[in-house]
Amino acid sequence: MKAADVLIAPILTEKVNGQMEKSSRYTFEVAKRANKLEVKKAVEEFYGVKVNDVNTIVVPAKNKSRFTKAGVLRGRKSGYKKAVVTLAEGDSIDLFQ
Repeated sequence: MKAADVLIAPILTEKVNGQMEKSSRYTFEVAKRANKLEVKKAVEEFYGVKVNDVNTIVVPAKNKSRFTKAGVLRGRKSGYKKAVVTLAEGDSIDLFQ
């Protein structure tokens, strides 16, 4: 897989922002079929940094419903795979450019 095929998007939440500042850990949504070695290679190629560690998590799909004037709308939020990447000391990624 190419680096562009492995990395889908960075995940930006309050929890992730705290990890980025404190321990240089970045979270990305990645392709379901990507393994840890492919994620490491893709991040190193795409951002030009040294990756120390990669943890992957498969987030399961969830059923969602909301109440509207038309009644209850039911749907499904699709599952995805995310990777938490720990960078080497002194490296950082600027995701807000």
